[in-house]
Amino acid sequence: MNLHKNYPVYKTTFIDDMRSLVEEAAANFPDRTALSYKVHPSDTEVVRVGFPQWRDDVRNLGTALIEKGFREKNIALIGENSYGWCCAFFAIMATGSVVVPIDKELPAEDIAGIMDATGCVAAIIGKSARGKCETLLSGDSCPTVRTVVLVEPAADASFPGRELCSLQQLESEGAALFAAGNNAYYDYKIDPHRLASIVYTSGTTGKGKGVMLSQANIGLDMTLGMYNFDITRKSLHVLPPHHTFGSTVNYVGHLSQGCEVYISSGLKHVSDEIREQHPTHLILVPAFLEVMNRKIWEGARKSGKLGLLKAMMAVSNGLRKVGIDVRRKLFKSVLEPFGGKLELVICGGAKLDEDIIRTFDAIGITVLNGYGITECSPLISANRNKYQKPGSVGLPIMACRVKIDAPDANGEGEICVKGPNVMLGYYNNPEATAEAFDKDGFFHTGDYGRLDEEGWIYITGRKKNLIILSNGKNVYPEELEADIQKIGGVAEVVVYAGESRVNKDKETIVAEIFPDADAIQALGVQDPQAYFEEQIKKLNAKLPPYKIIKRVKLRDVEFQKNTSRKIVRFTIDKTLD
Repeated sequence: MNLHKNYPVYKTTFIDDMRSLVEEAAANFPDRTALSYKVHPSDTEVVRVGFPQWRDDVRNLGTALIEKGFREKNIALIGENSYGWCCAFFAIMATGSVVVPIDKELPAEDIAGIMDATGCVAAIIGKSARGKCETLLSGDSCPTVRTVVLVEPAADASFPGRELCSLQQLESEGAALFAAGNNAYYDYKIDPHRLASIVYTSGTTGKGKGVMLSQANIGLDMTLGMYNFDITRKSLHVLPPHHTFGSTVNYVGHLSQGCEVYISSGLKHVSDEIREQHPTHLILVPAFLEVMNRKIWEGARKSGKLGLLKAMMAVSNGLRKVGIDVRRKLFKSVLEPFGGKLELVICGGAKLDEDIIRTFDAIGITVLNGYGITECSPLISANRNKYQKPGSVGLPIMACRVKIDAPDANGEGEICVKGPNVMLGYYNNPEATAEAFDKDGFFHTGDYGRLDEEGWIYITGRKKNLIILSNGKNVYPEELEADIQKIGGVAEVVVYAGESRVNKDKETIVAEIFPDADAIQALGVQDPQAYFEEQIKKLNAKLPPYKIIKRVKLRDVEFQKNTSRKIVRFTIDKTLD
C-alpha cells in the first residue's frame, strides 16, 4: 500500500446549496454528459443527458413545484434509481422544500408511517413503488398527501381523492412558466442551514429514526470529502438512491465534479452494465466487492488457473517494488468482466476484508475503504488514492473532528464525530437527539474503534452488536465474521451470543453460516456441518479463549438484507437445536 504523508489534496468544488451546485455544474461542464441510462434494460441505446439539459430539467421541475404551492414543504420521494428520481431530489431542495427519500422495499405500512410522521404534502413515486403506493394511498392513510407525482406516466394509475400528475407533465409546465418570465425558482433565497432532507436510517438492528440534514451538511460533506479522492470521469450508480451513500456521494459529490453517472437498471443487470458501460470507477458497499472477489477466485479455480493467478500476482507485486507496473496488461482477462477500464473502487458502509483490497490492488484496481454514517451526511473518513493504511478506514475528512469515548486498555471505544457534516438531529425525537450528542457537541456514532498516533480510524464493530460475556470480556462479532468469511465455502456469516449446550442460562458465541453451495461442491465436501465445525476448530486454535466459537449453525437461505445489502441482524432467529 502507498503511504505518503505529504500527499496533496485534490481539487474540489465548493457547494453552497443544491441549486447552485446544479447551476455551476452546467456552467463548468457544458460539453460533458452528466447522467446516462437505458429506458429499458434490454435497450441497446443509452440516453445521455448533458449538464445544461440536467440543469434545465431540475429548474423546470422546481418551477412547477413552486407554482403548485410546494415551497418549504415536505415531499416524499419513493422508487427505484432513475433520472427522474435524481431530478426530483435536487429540485425539491432547490425550491427550499424538504426531500424525504423512502426505501421502496419497506412494507406499505412503514412507508405510510414515514409520510405521516413527516407530514408530506406530496409523494413522487417511481414505477417499482406505484402498486404499493396505490394500495396505501387508496384510503384514509397519509391524509396530508394531497398530490401524487408519477416518475413515469401511467394511464391506469388510480389515486382517488388526490391530484395526480407525472414528472414529465410538471417539467413541461415548468418550462412554459419559465419561458413566460416566471423566475420564482431563482428568486428564492436558500438558507443552506435549514432542514433540507429527512432520511430514515436502514435500521439493521431495529426501527430507524429520521435523520435531519441541511443542504450545508450535505454540500460541505462532499466539498470537504472530495478533497480526498481523485475520481475518474465515469461511474456506475448501483446503490439505493434513498440512502445517503447513494444520493450524497454518487449524485451530489460526483455531479459537482463533472463526473458522468450511469444509472443502473437494477442489481440483476449490474454485471452486464459494468461490461457494457466500461466505468472507470465505482462506489460500492462491501457486499458487492465480496461477490466480485469471489468470482475472480472461483473463475480461476474452475479454469484450473488458480496457481497461475497466484504466481502472476506475486511476480507483478515484485515488479512494482522496483517501479515496473504491468498489471493492466498482465491481468487483462481478469479485468474484462469489470469492463476493462475499472481502476478505482470507493467502498464504505461496513467492514471490508483487507485480503479483498489486496486482491484488487494486485490486478490493477485500487480499493479505497472509507467510513460513513447517515447522521454524518454520510462521509466521515477515507483512505486516499496514494495515501492508505491497511486495516484503516482512513483519516477524517477536513474540518471533521473525531474522538474515542471511554477507550479501554487497547484504545478502543465509541467513535464520536463533530463537524459541519453532522446532522441537525432526529426528526421530532428530541430525546434520541439529546442521547446522541455529548456535552461537547460530539455525535456518538454507535461504532466502536480506535485512532492510531496519526489519527487514522480503525473500526472494531457496532456497539449494538457487541457481545459482552459473563466474565466482562467484550467480543466484536465483526472481527470473527471477517475471519470466518475467509473459510472456503462461506457465502455469509453472522456471529452472535446464543445459549450454551451445557448451561442454558449461559451465553456462548455462535457462528451462523449460509454456505456457498457451488464452492462446497467444488471443495468436495460431503458433510457441510462437519466441515465447517472442523474449520471453526482450526480458527479457534488461533483465538484467545474468551473469543472461541462454541457452536456452528448452518442455514438453508441467505440472511435477510436491507437495500444497502447489509444483513438485518434483528430478524435472525437465534433459536438453537
